[in-house]
Amino acid sequence: MNLENYLDFENLQKASFKKIFFYRICGTGMGAAACLLKEAGFDVSGVDSTFYPPMSTYLETSGITISTIEKLDFSTLKTKYDLIVVGNVVAGSSDEARKLEECGVPFTSFPTAIGALILNKKTVIGLSGTHGKTTTTYIGAQVFEKLGEDCGYLIGGVMNGRAPSRLGTSPYFFIESDEYDSAYFEKFSKFQSYCINHFVITSLEYDHADIFSSIEDIKNEFRRVIPATDSVIGCSDWPEIVSLRNQFKDQDWQNYGTNNIVIIERSEFGTKFKIEDETYKTNLVGDHNIYNLASIILVAKKLGYKKDKIDLAIGDLLLVKRRQEMRGIYKETVVIDDFAHHPTAVRETLKAIKTKFPKKNINVFLEPGSATARSDIFQNEFLDALKEASTVTIIKPQRPTTAKGHGDLNVDLIATKLNDQDIDACSVTTLDSLQKRIDQLSSRDSVHLVMSNSSTLGLWSSDFVKNIT
Repeated sequence: MNLENYLDFENLQKASFKKIFFYRICGTGMGAAACLLKEAGFDVSGVDSTFYPPMSTYLETSGITISTIEKLDFSTLKTKYDLIVVGNVVAGSSDEARKLEECGVPFTSFPTAIGALILNKKTVIGLSGTHGKTTTTYIGAQVFEKLGEDCGYLIGGVMNGRAPSRLGTSPYFFIESDEYDSAYFEKFSKFQSYCINHFVITSLEYDHADIFSSIEDIKNEFRRVIPATDSVIGCSDWPEIVSLRNQFKDQDWQNYGTNNIVIIERSEFGTKFKIEDETYKTNLVGDHNIYNLASIILVAKKLGYKKDKIDLAIGDLLLVKRRQEMRGIYKETVVIDDFAHHPTAVRETLKAIKTKFPKKNINVFLEPGSATARSDIFQNEFLDALKEASTVTIIKPQRPTTAKGHGDLNVDLIATKLNDQDIDACSVTTLDSLQKRIDQLSSRDSVHLVMSNSSTLGLWSSDFVKNIT
């Protein structure tokens, strides 16, 4: 690894740039960061191997020129660009990494780029945690817009009719704050570069087993950020968050959770809940969504907003696509698409859908897609998370796990144990077998809940979608 041309946060702030080149621009974070820097006045362009909507559309409508890697001449980069932003998909051992290092142009990661060039001038609300980062960031942006703030945001998800990032004229900026590392040359969490003022921690448990060996490794990333923040708002239902709170006793820290949030009424139309002595109503369904919303309410109150205005701002909120997203009706069956793959997310999503559709059977179609989910780390936890489903279909992982020191998830064993509990369960390996299972279970009395952060064997690009109304 040659870091002669690498610019860290401090040196990036000192330098001057006009033309910025994004290498592998179509990633969720990379594309959003590129749009943000374009809006801030930089001349931005980039390359990638493939381009798909909606990200390719966002880039094009933002005036960002994109082209294919195959057409890239690395030897000409020095004559065209002042800075290269390198995507985390680039492996440190790859030939493309060597070419980028040796092309003569300063390079950095997208978290460092937006941190040094944009976020250091904002009041940053960082939304972190194992679960709910994307949803809570989107909720925060919506609530503050309804409070009258033209706030900025960067959200790692797809939203109907909304770009993945915006600079905004307000001092407030909401950013999804990921604990995953930043680049092959920056093996630390993205949120370390985000200049976070108010730090929300929604949840904290072991994940990302491909880069973290233990929960303590993850907590160490949080420990590096917390002292530099103005305040922390953390969910005290998670023991690992409580342990961080106990370590930083002098920090401005506000807890939320079952200790001060009471769900008064749940229905398919929304939720009524109380935070300490104040009662609120929202259209959101699912206890995990209420907790995510509660963290934003606490942020708003900390920043000076009163309950009467907050009431008006939370009544009608949207969720990011692939978060309890109703895709339509297939053979009289409601079809829900959700990103859940970690057992905690699976359990909470299933509970929310049962609340939304209390009289229907819930057929779960689960694809364990991440390195952690494909491993045997959560073998028992997946079994427990699925026990409230009417039927379960598990897609066998298409590749082995890369989790450190762990074997692969045994999906057949999970299916066997669910069958022993009188839950109709099986595993599938092909799109054809998945489609047959969907057809077999379709009825007007059912909901198909598809949960995956991967390709779902190509389901959403198959003829299945054409038959959803």
